[in-house]
Amino acid sequence: MLVVFVGCVIFLFLVDQISDIIRMLEKIAINANVNMVYVETILKIIGIAYIAEFGAQITKDAGQGAIASKIELGGKILILAMAIPILTVIIETVINLIPR
Repeated sequence: MLVVFVGCVIFLFLVDQISDIIRMLEKIAINANVNMVYVETILKIIGIAYIAEFGAQITKDAGQGAIASKIELGGKILILAMAIPILTVIIETVINLIPR
């Protein structure tokens, strides 16, 4: 329980820095004329990766390596599912660049 508590406290201390980084990325995306849907999706993917890693590390610390690997697998599948729209746009862009 101590590991979970300390991990959560550390995360809460970092929330301000995380929000500053998100605001900076949004500002850069607006200046670069990037569709905000893609930026939001990428930020969600990054969040899923961090949460899955945090959960996996907690379960490994609790001696549950099998559960930790399932959490990592679940995180990877969620990331892949969320990345499909971005991958689709990239593939369509590449196809449009190829001369016919």
